[in-house]
Amino acid sequence: MQFIDQARITVRGGRGGDGIAAFRREKYVPAGGPSGGDGGCGAPVVLEADSNLQTLLDFKYKRLFAADDGRRGGPNKCTGASGKDLVIKVPCGTEVRHLRTGILLGDLTAPGERLTVAFGGRGGLGNAHYLSNRNRAPEKFTEGREGEEWPLQLELKLLAEVGIIGLPNAGKSTLIAVLSAARPKIADYPFTTLVPNLGVVRRPSGDGTVFADIPGLIEGAAQGAGLGHDFLRHIERTRLLIHLVDAGSEDPVADLNVVQQELEAYGHGLVDRPRLLVINKQELVSEDNLPTLQQELEAASGRPVLCISAAMGTNLDQLLAETWAELGV
Repeated sequence: MQFIDQARITVRGGRGGDGIAAFRREKYVPAGGPSGGDGGCGAPVVLEADSNLQTLLDFKYKRLFAADDGRRGGPNKCTGASGKDLVIKVPCGTEVRHLRTGILLGDLTAPGERLTVAFGGRGGLGNAHYLSNRNRAPEKFTEGREGEEWPLQLELKLLAEVGIIGLPNAGKSTLIAVLSAARPKIADYPFTTLVPNLGVVRRPSGDGTVFADIPGLIEGAAQGAGLGHDFLRHIERTRLLIHLVDAGSEDPVADLNVVQQELEAYGHGLVDRPRLLVINKQELVSEDNLPTLQQELEAASGRPVLCISAAMGTNLDQLLAETWAELGV
């Protein structure tokens, strides 16, 4: 499935039905009077969060969503039928903004949550509304009103409690594959992960916690370099970040600083988010040099550093224990 996390669409509410001019004509009822009915209301456009959807792919090829129009009124003061609501399913975690102004209209996070993004037009009035003592046979009626039409920007931000971040090839995909049933693409070259991957990790209580593997960050990611700018938004909702540093890197401290700077540049409070600093691929460093590397990273970050090997399965229980402790599980 192609992962699409942004889409631009236009929504249009249905037009209200026209009122009509009609008169009651019935045997033995002289001067029946005006009986034109009102038009029905146009249908609104409603967005609904659906937990079964994971991407905005449905909006790649269809951009205009128009709701049903109301029906015109009928004789005998019959009101026309209103249009049926147009309900559009979107993934949980979708933010809805006005395209031109950027104003946030709603944030659909809970399954079944709804947001009306375009109201339908009001139906017109039939001539029965214009009956008065001065005008006993009005022929005036009004047309239905047009529905609202708005350009929208849809932006998906994944709902995950834990985000795994780091430079390309730090072992993020390997870690989420070992901890959960997710099966992301894993290879020995950078930028293997092109889209975020989600995996559910079982808690000690038996419940599941969603982990997100974010494509690798590079210097300048917050300004749009590489893939990081497109996917940093997916860790905005996380409660905890796991920052992986490749033990086999030429300069792990520099790698740490690159990610730190990108989090600061991106903003949205990511740099202040609770974070676990983890050295991955510890098997690539000798036992004598590993404590030195750990001390250097602790001095550079001011955080305790945990050493693991996702590929070898080393110290993963300790990593999860610290994760649950940070989340208050």
